[in-house]
Amino acid sequence: MIWTSEDVARDQVRRQAAGLTVRQVSTAVDTAVARERETREELRYPTAAIGQFAPDPEELADRWAALLTEWRRVAAHLAASGAGAYDAELDETGCAWAREREERRATALRDHAAGMERRREERDEVCAEVWGRGGRAAGPCGGGAGRADPGRGSGAARRAGERR
Repeated sequence: MIWTSEDVARDQVRRQAAGLTVRQVSTAVDTAVARERETREELRYPTAAIGQFAPDPEELADRWAALLTEWRRVAAHLAASGAGAYDAELDETGCAWAREREERRATALRDHAAGMERRREERDEVCAEVWGRGGRAAGPCGGGAGRADPGRGSGAARRAGERR
């Protein structure tokens, strides 16, 4: 998994805390304390069967623990800075984590694109070997006679991939 519970919590709290006052952040800390306690108790004393689509209780408990930690960090940042409201751009720690997260995301996207290109090249090589060097238009790998390149997908599928 590319994102840990801490990564998700940092990103979520950074977005949710934008513009919140010290009092509102304090309320968010209190809410996170209660939810973290509830999810930990649920792990110790399960009360209901977990449904097929219910979140994993351990993952949920970890997520709330991470959210609590991050809300507390934001509250401490506000107290230390003396600011009346949270401004993500003035939070050096939050900004550093956001940059790191974006760098990991960009690296993952580059690695994925490189892997897809390698697979496309490998497929083209196999098609050339199987169907001859004139290959692409000659057989099922080439998309001859008006067929789309099967490795590229439909225009709608490409556009859906671009939106992700």
